[in-house]
Amino acid sequence: MIPEADLDALLAGRHADPFSRLGLHADDAGRLWVRALLPGAATVALVDTASGKRLVDLGERRPGFFEAQVPRRKHRFDYRLAVSWAGGGEGASSIASEGLYADPYAFYPQLEERELQAFAEGRNFRPWLSLGAHVVQHGDVRGVRFAVWAPNARRVSVVGNFNNWDGRRHPMRLRHQAGVWEIFVPHATEGDLYKFEIVNGVGALLPLKADPYARQAQLRPDNASVVAPLPEPAKLPRQRERANQRHAPISVYEVHAASWRRGVAGDFPTWDELAAELPAYAVDMGFTHVQLMPVTEHPFDGSWGYQTLGLYAPSARFGPPEGFARLVKACHDAGLGLLLDWVPAHFPMDAHGLAEFDGTRLYEYADPKEGFHRDWNTLIYNFARTEVREFLIGSALYWIERWGVDGLRVDAVASMLYRDYSRPAGEWIPNLRGGRENLEAISMLREMNEHVGEISGAVTVAEESTSFPGVSSPTYAGGLGFHYKWNMGWMNDTLRYMAEDPINRRWHHDKMTFGLIYAFSENFMLPISHDEVVHGKGSMLAKMPGDDWQKFANLRAYYGFMWGHPGKKLLFMGQEFAQRNEWNHAEGLPWGLLEDDRHAGVQRLVRDLNKLYREHSALHRLDCEAGGFEWISAHDAEHSIYAWVRRDGTGRMVVVVVNMTPVPREGYSLGVPDGVTAWKEALNTDSAYYGGSNMGNGVAAAGLPVQAQPAHGRRLSITINLPPLATLFFTPI
Repeated sequence: MIPEADLDALLAGRHADPFSRLGLHADDAGRLWVRALLPGAATVALVDTASGKRLVDLGERRPGFFEAQVPRRKHRFDYRLAVSWAGGGEGASSIASEGLYADPYAFYPQLEERELQAFAEGRNFRPWLSLGAHVVQHGDVRGVRFAVWAPNARRVSVVGNFNNWDGRRHPMRLRHQAGVWEIFVPHATEGDLYKFEIVNGVGALLPLKADPYARQAQLRPDNASVVAPLPEPAKLPRQRERANQRHAPISVYEVHAASWRRGVAGDFPTWDELAAELPAYAVDMGFTHVQLMPVTEHPFDGSWGYQTLGLYAPSARFGPPEGFARLVKACHDAGLGLLLDWVPAHFPMDAHGLAEFDGTRLYEYADPKEGFHRDWNTLIYNFARTEVREFLIGSALYWIERWGVDGLRVDAVASMLYRDYSRPAGEWIPNLRGGRENLEAISMLREMNEHVGEISGAVTVAEESTSFPGVSSPTYAGGLGFHYKWNMGWMNDTLRYMAEDPINRRWHHDKMTFGLIYAFSENFMLPISHDEVVHGKGSMLAKMPGDDWQKFANLRAYYGFMWGHPGKKLLFMGQEFAQRNEWNHAEGLPWGLLEDDRHAGVQRLVRDLNKLYREHSALHRLDCEAGGFEWISAHDAEHSIYAWVRRDGTGRMVVVVVNMTPVPREGYSLGVPDGVTAWKEALNTDSAYYGGSNMGNGVAAAGLPVQAQPAHGRRLSITINLPPLATLFFTPI
């Protein structure tokens, strides 16, 4: 019989090593004893699995605690516990109904020493293979292996609908070298709900914690984890590898899945509803990629997914995880890439989440000067800790390797790079060298990008708003290793310019040209994202000055300027048809606006800009290289006119000219490159087809002949009609 002190600890859920007492054990005299802690059980008997014989009834020494000496046995053997429950109930909803159970304390340690050692040393970048909930089979017993990292806990139990959420039923085994707790729960299965009940180092019971590695979760406001299968490995289709390269045309449609279109019930669309419509629409619009705002599990709708607590779980808002796999496949089948918004910078403080997970600041920095983000009222990951780095890098690899997405757009990179980000003097801690850079975060991002870079075709995109050097340079060259970087400076400068009344634009001419000074220092993506149409900033249409006609014309001209400018493209949903109001995450897009031909015209323009961008290699092949761009006219501030040449490095060219005033200019002489005898107008944002005044240069087969008339410092020119507030594209004949 075990000592009373051990029994007290077991019944109180405070025993440090329940595997040393529960199950089958020999005493000092070599006699075998079996012990079980089964609150709610009426009777418990020991059954020999091989023979099916009932060997002994266990006595109830204390309520819920049963034990007995095993007669005529000196060696361990396979057994089951025959249990009848008080009141005739099962005492659990998902355990085998016959009342014959395998004993979780009859099973040896689940995780191998090598994987625990790798995890402890920071070498396990796929920790989701070890941690979390995994359905496994041991002999003829099927169940779930649970494992969680909580090195400073005194006791951890897994609780769920398989044990009436009773923390005394399944206290876990601590694997000391890694701080990982584990247990195999026989008869638990896919779909079961679970959490971890943790007693901290000083003996206090914490709020129940969701599994950081859960692959599925309940729909908010419920927040239990759900036992879910591990997705099978999913490779990118070969054509996706080519489509993600820097020489490829990349035009991204950013989508908030919950509000692109509402579901048939008027609430969240399902993954399958999205799969049925979104890829086809994006392809019809000519986009090459869809980027989903965060779809990892998160507690608060109003965070748009950016305050996530489930970095391994597709949100339950859209249905079971397997539906997400069908969305990925639908995108790829349509020839469309899928990028996910991924948030490794911070996490919310909800009690069921990562905050003080084992009673200590485990996932977050301990000092609030490092670990608390004032802007978002969130906690910052401790990027210095190996297990946290593995958690984050593992998540990045998980979405690419197991779900087959093309890559990740990494949110708030600037907040990770600098220790003084959004902090006043005296409220931040310098790094070991006395500087402001977060060396641990920089190291983690490089490591993450190196591992993603090993996956053929996969890409990462940084939302980084500072001039930190080498964001999209390879790590071997000292860079961070991202494939692309959002050009936030270009976005801010050009939108400020567009907000100016055209009569004043001459004084702000350089806002449109300044981006070309640094345009090839990174692999840039030009982003007009959701951030530009929220929090009082107004819609894209509302940003434009003038009357309604001028607003539409300005917006069309700006989109033309953007698509002609070096850099990959990104446009947020609703902007492609000039949504009038700010985006509202709680409502579907106002698709009814397309009944108005002005809005439909903008949509037609974006479709045709994407088509032009894809079809003309001069507009995309050297997006990120200086050889792909040459100014024709950069300094005509008086007339607010810009003109340039795009090249692909093989002799193909496109000329772009922009008029940012409402003054039409007939007979305008435009200098053009040598080697072409005639040019044709390939796209005109002022076309009546798009809602414009239809001033242009015709579509005659002969095009516009080149004249030996100098203009813009060139010996040759063409004479064009330059419409008001318009962008024109010309291609050689």
